[in-house]
Amino acid sequence: MNWTPLHLHSHYSLLDGASKPDQIRDRCLELGYTSCAITDHGSISGAVSISKTLSKKGIKPILGCELYVCDNAKLKDKTVPNEHFLVLAKNKNGWHNLIKIVSESSKEENFYRKPRVDFSIVREYAKDLIGFSGHAGSTLANVLFKSKEVYNAKTYNDAAMLVCPDAKAKAIRLAEEMNDIFGDFFIEIQTINQTPYAQVIADILREVSKITKIKSIATADSHYTTREQAIIQRILLCCNVKTTFKQVEDKLLNEEDFGLSGFFKTDSFHIPSLEEIKAVNTEEEIENTQLVDSLCEEYSLANQPRLPKFCENEYEKLVSECRTGWIKHKFGNNNTYLERLQEEFSVIKQANLSGYFLIVQDYVKWVQSQNCLTSSRGSVGGSLIAYLIGLTHADPIKYDLFFERFYNVGRNTGEHISLPDIDIDFPIHMRPKVIEYLKGKYGKDRVSGIATFGRAQGKGALKDVLRVYNACSQAVMNEITKFVPDESEIGDKMEQDKEDSVIRWTLMNEPQLVQDYCRLEDNGELVGDYANYFNLAIQLEGTLKSQGRHACG
Repeated sequence: MNWTPLHLHSHYSLLDGASKPDQIRDRCLELGYTSCAITDHGSISGAVSISKTLSKKGIKPILGCELYVCDNAKLKDKTVPNEHFLVLAKNKNGWHNLIKIVSESSKEENFYRKPRVDFSIVREYAKDLIGFSGHAGSTLANVLFKSKEVYNAKTYNDAAMLVCPDAKAKAIRLAEEMNDIFGDFFIEIQTINQTPYAQVIADILREVSKITKIKSIATADSHYTTREQAIIQRILLCCNVKTTFKQVEDKLLNEEDFGLSGFFKTDSFHIPSLEEIKAVNTEEEIENTQLVDSLCEEYSLANQPRLPKFCENEYEKLVSECRTGWIKHKFGNNNTYLERLQEEFSVIKQANLSGYFLIVQDYVKWVQSQNCLTSSRGSVGGSLIAYLIGLTHADPIKYDLFFERFYNVGRNTGEHISLPDIDIDFPIHMRPKVIEYLKGKYGKDRVSGIATFGRAQGKGALKDVLRVYNACSQAVMNEITKFVPDESEIGDKMEQDKEDSVIRWTLMNEPQLVQDYCRLEDNGELVGDYANYFNLAIQLEGTLKSQGRHACG
């Protein structure tokens, strides 16, 4: 018998997830798990990174998402609660439907504090998806109780007292409705946390499963990989809600409930072993995770670029635009320029990227038609094609600029053609206008923004730890961290040393800077008055903390 983690959050669940892709991989290898689902809150941003990391070690990634659902996603009312519902993609088509659901959740008409959907949206894209009822706080769990006060219950009896008289009937009706949406639907039995309310939910839902013949599965709500990592998640939580451990401790002592307090009451939001799952779940519930695993195919997320078609024959159009630029710059029969142009066209044609250049040229021309200046920067200056079609204004051959630095076939693989990176600058007030122009020309469904993520790193990570622990005054904190260099200053050296921690690199290479606070012994142990904080900051480094919108992409 084996078990598959099917409810797992990585650090792409920004508010409360702490697991990095390599940590998930290593934990699965340690426990002998051959498949693993990724179900981040309202997001699939980590799918590519995590699936690549798992696949390289022979672990099958199962891609999913824990959706925020409400009665009506169009209704923006803070009294309307967001509940949880989990879906997994069975195959590539299911993955595409999952993308559509998550995209719908982030549309302006649906997003309200969180990316939200309702079940009418889920039903529309449910083909090739597997639905799970969700953990405590999900739609199916919440319908069982008179009040959410149940989640503060100290004993099983206290929780049972808050069960609705018709809880079972409500749950049966709702479970059958959910089962009707999906070809495959499962009821989650999640008791690894062993809280009173979880036991009550499990007892009722096991009966619902038997009555409805809807299969139940054993899950764990994993937000970090091992119990020891619980402290890192709590540091992240405190950072995100701008509190400290002392303030959290005071609230818990006063029995004051607060958001996410459950994570401070137990360290069991880890990826459990099979033995731990066996202790709290039935054999059938465990075996059904293997059934879910078998329903999910393994597939690659790699795709060739799928740009909107600019015109019928993009290559000939690009050649024509370059011919116009050639005449304008009076290059005549200059062999140096001819050879360079042929070389660039050979690479661009092979990668089928003519349309990409034309799309960029088109919106640059449009911005200029609005009486606005544009400029380019970066490695695109090495492209003669870009110069001829007006994207750059410096002759790359005259200034000995290399096309290979901008783009070369070595960046491509059999599965994936990499897009070039053409950085175009224009006035900031034009950004939304350019996006609307692109949507108008190519369609709203063909234009998407790019997310960026902020990581805890170096002195920022160390400050976070010191602040959460109230370890010292602000002045002392600044004194300690001022010696830790920025990653940008030592990035090349870290890469050469194969080191991914700015703090550990500093302790190894410039120990005199921080020796008054922490030292790295020959055996790898950290010692000193602040050693524990340095150690926690090193573990925190690299963890995602925030999400933003790319300034131009």
